Amino acid sequence: MRNILILLIAFSVLLSCKQRTEVEKIIDQAILAHGGEIFEKAKISFDFRNRHYTIFKSQGSFEYTREFSDSSGQVKDVLNNGGFTRKVNGEIVRLEEEREKAFSNSVNSVAYFAFLPYGLNDPAVFKTYIGETEIEGNNYHLVKVTFSEEGGGEDFEDEFLYWINQDTFLMDYLAYSYHTDGGGVRFRKAIRHHKINGLILQDYENYKPRDGAKSVEEMGTLYKAGELELLSEILLERVEVE
Repeated sequence: MRNILILLIAFSVLLSCKQRTEVEKIIDQAILAHGGEIFEKAKISFDFRNRHYTIFKSQGSFEYTREFSDSSGQVKDVLNNGGFTRKVNGEIVRLEEEREKAFSNSVNSVAYFAFLPYGLNDPAVFKTYIGETEIEGNNYHLVKVTFSEEGGGEDFEDEFLYWINQDTFLMDYLAYSYHTDGGGVRFRKAIRHHKINGLILQDYENYKPRDGAKSVEEMGTLYKAGELELLSEILLERVEVE
């Protein structure tokens, strides 16, 4: 009898450990709204700022490629579980550590934003529910994301806020702080959906504060007050999903 009781207690603890928190459920629904499990088997490709990207990411592996031409010739960057490689005209180019890290971060950044919100349930991601909020007549769940140092990549100190639409569960806005190239804070508004083969990928308007650095928590208020400056547009072109 005692052994049965111990087993029942252990089983109940196991079940409680597997229960999803409310913020995890919100992110689950957001991922589902944008394509769900399709993210785990799809290869997407698109042009962004005169470079061609191909992105594959599953729970166990990933491979991101970037191709373009410059004065050195035809360049192909590949970032995957094995690391970063650059080829020029088909030949591997040896890079200094600093340049390799910069190119790797650049490719990874484009892939990260293109695949959002997929990836927000990765083990290195810490999610905090901030509360409910409103922008432009719509109600949102506001979720803050930070990263553990182990598994969080080079930019683990970056912070993100995501506005998840309470009706559609689409990610309509996001804000983030970053520390590379002097650091700063940005706010993005989704302006266009690419709905292809069950996935929704998004284009954004990219804003910055008018008066220098602010905290990431202030960006929604500054946007509603008209205190952000439109910096650029993040537009994906020739989007394909295999």
